[in-house]
Amino acid sequence: MEHRSQVESALGGAAYGMLFVLGVVMGVVGGFTHAVRQMGPVPIAAVVWVLALFAVCLGAGKLMRGKLGAFMAAVGWLLVTMPFTLKLSAGDLVIADGPPGYVYLYGGLTAIVAAYLLSPSSEGGSWLLHGYPQKNSM
Repeated sequence: MEHRSQVESALGGAAYGMLFVLGVVMGVVGGFTHAVRQMGPVPIAAVVWVLALFAVCLGAGKLMRGKLGAFMAAVGWLLVTMPFTLKLSAGDLVIADGPPGYVYLYGGLTAIVAAYLLSPSSEGGSWLLHGYPQKNSM
């Protein structure tokens, strides 16, 4: 097991924290804008948000070289999105029933599971801490 310095540990923690915040921001903005644009029966905005969530989670997993990167962005999105599905006593509901809400919610859940499964298992730390490995040229 390799030993990390305090600076590397702090930098890694900050990177994972920012991925969590990115997931939270995507959840808030996506929750309020997923039903903005439709083309016939197809909720275009919800589909775009699902694809963006997949790209962010997969990119986080690949750049951090581990599933934890994808997981942190996904947890941030989930912690915001799940309460948005609850109906309040005043009747307010952010993610309503209907095609845009279903595509955003269930498509988003599918996207984060797929991104997590496609992310590499952690092997050597993140690109942020160690850079990209040098390729041997012959």
